[in-house]
Parts: sequence; structure tokens; C-alpha cells
Amino acid sequence: MLNPFITRFLLAAACFSGCLCTAQAADRNLIQTLYHTDFGEIGDGGQPRFTLGGELGLLAATGNTNANSLKAALRSEHETARWNNNYAAELLYKQSKTENDDGEETSEVTAQRFFGAAQFDYKLMTPGQRTFMYADYENDRFNGYDYRASLAAGWSQRMWNEDESSFVYSVGPGYAFVSVEDGTESNVNNGFIARASCEYQYMWNTGAQLRQFLSAEVGAENIKTRSTTALSANLFDSLAMKFSFNLAYETSPLEDVEGLNTETSVSIVYRFF
Repeated sequence: MLNPFITRFLLAAACFSGCLCTAQAADRNLIQTLYHTDFGEIGDGGQPRFTLGGELGLLAATGNTNANSLKAALRSEHETARWNNNYAAELLYKQSKTENDDGEETSEVTAQRFFGAAQFDYKLMTPGQRTFMYADYENDRFNGYDYRASLAAGWSQRMWNEDESSFVYSVGPGYAFVSVEDGTESNVNNGFIARASCEYQYMWNTGAQLRQFLSAEVGAENIKTRSTTALSANLFDSLAMKFSFNLAYETSPLEDVEGLNTETSVSIVYRFF
């Protein structure tokens, strides 16, 4: 028979342990409620997944042609049991140097663009079905606008997600914010829009990957579309070579601005983690 003091000590310890476990469970539920932190299993490791990749392309030409160009991009994906978030940022800059009739060298910037976007998908109970929130911002020195931005929300669905390929789309209403270079608002391109996008990815056993992305923003006076076709091949474990073709088209561009713009590039992609 145990000593009464030891018995009381064991009972108190058991009580304290039970209260501690209950408090920890309550704290965990509180964190889940406030911050949507997901403790469920994600993939093989049972942990939320976060990836980050960087892209860099450089061109420096001298001699008969003097030009410098830079293309840089970051792309990230964060997936938990309840959320699938995607972030992207792109920078393009090009400068050319020419000599005038007096032999003086002058520099001229011929491309300067920044684009950033983020999409937050909240997973519903049915696998593959989600609601989304989307936001983007564009500052292009040569498209006639001081800036352009848009917000959208609606329905998103991952049609399939297999080892080799995946396909996801989203569609919903939104609003476009536009300011022209003189600081006044553009009534033609400012207002409610309907936004739709889709992305298809295919990966070969060798590690090469094909990505096709399409998006459209339909407004009362303007329709803006984007297309990105990218093919990448692994060089090393975290290093790849990427060939991409980007196309941007709008039906009602500003005066003296082209409605169709294309961009072809070859760059190095590094996956940080």
C-alpha cells in the first residue's frame, strides 16, 4: 500500500497534467480560430509547404550596340491544410546608349516595368474547391498609365493535381483602379470587372516543366488579357534554365500606345527552398 503522502502527490500530478493538456488543446484551438493555423497533415512530411524561387536574366552588349537589360522575378507558394497562397513579383528594365551627330553618348531607357500579384485560396470541405481573393499592381513607364491595380474575389477550383500535371482555374467579380500619367483618373478603364484565370502545369520525369497561364479582366470599356508560356529544364538540383514567352493585350489602350506587347526571354531560375 502506498504512503498517503505519495498517493496524494500522484493524484495532484495527474490532475495538473490533465489541466495542462486541456490548456494546451484550448490554446491550440484558439490559434487555429484566430490565425487559421493548420495542424493537419500536408503532403508526406505532415507540415505546411512553402516554396520560393528566383529568376534572373541579364544582357550587356557593347561595340556596335550598347545596351543593358535586366529581368528579375520572384515566385512563392505557401500551402497549409486550409489555405493555398501564391505570390509573384516581376521587374523588367532596359537601357540603350547611342551617339548623336556630335559624337556625344546619350542613354535612353526603353523598358521599365514592375508587376506584383498575390492570390489567396481558402480550401472548402470538398477537395479541390476553394474561394479566392486576388490583388495585383502594375507600374509600366511606357504603357501610358501612372499605375494600374485590380482586386477580385470569387470561386476557384483545382480540377486535378497529379504527379505529372495539374490544372486550376478561378473566376469572380472585381474592381480595377487606374491612374494616367498626369494624375487624373481614367474613366475608360476604371470600374468593375470580371476576372478569370487558369494555369496548367506539366512535369516530365527528367525534371523539365511546362507552365501555361492565362488571365482576362473584362470591363465595360476595356478587356485586358495576359498569357505566359514557360518551359524550364533542370541544370542542377536547385538550378534551372527557363525559356518564357509573355503576351499582354488590351482592346482599348491609351492613345499612341500599342495594345499588344510581347516579351521573349531566357533566364536562370534558382529555387531557394
